[in-house]
Amino acid sequence: MATVTSAAVTIPSFTGLKTNTLSSTKASATVKVPATPVSRFGVRASMKEVGVAVVAAAASTMLASNAMAIEILLGGDDGSLAFVPSNFSVPSGEKIVFKNNAGFPHNVIFDEDEVPSGVDVSKISMSDEDLLNAPGETYAITLTEKGDYTFYCSPHQGAGMVGKVTVN
Repeated sequence: MATVTSAAVTIPSFTGLKTNTLSSTKASATVKVPATPVSRFGVRASMKEVGVAVVAAAASTMLASNAMAIEILLGGDDGSLAFVPSNFSVPSGEKIVFKNNAGFPHNVIFDEDEVPSGVDVSKISMSDEDLLNAPGETYAITLTEKGDYTFYCSPHQGAGMVGKVTVN
């Protein structure tokens, strides 16, 4: 525990100093200067308590920032017709948020021939008629079946707006 206390300051005697005057004098001074009162404080914590506090703070920050989601932009900042990023990996059960950015309207359609067997693309795709028409609009999904999934934007597939996600 750290403790802070007040103390008096003593200035030592300056006897035996030579001066340039003809007479020899001895000077001695002791001055007591009271220090301003300082509160006493103490910090006691075990490394285990500090570790628990750090882990708790990190966990709350991750939850607050929605760390279990990945955001994919629909349309590049430069106006390109692309998913950004277009190729990425996520753990099983992680939320994927597709967010309208530029060059809309967009949608997200999964290719039925390019998903793991047994996955129903109608349950994870937007319909061809559903479009995200404004900046910031989103479409979110969570994929649990491990494997590779290919997806595209139906209005811009011919322009190369395709992507791939690998679920680990």
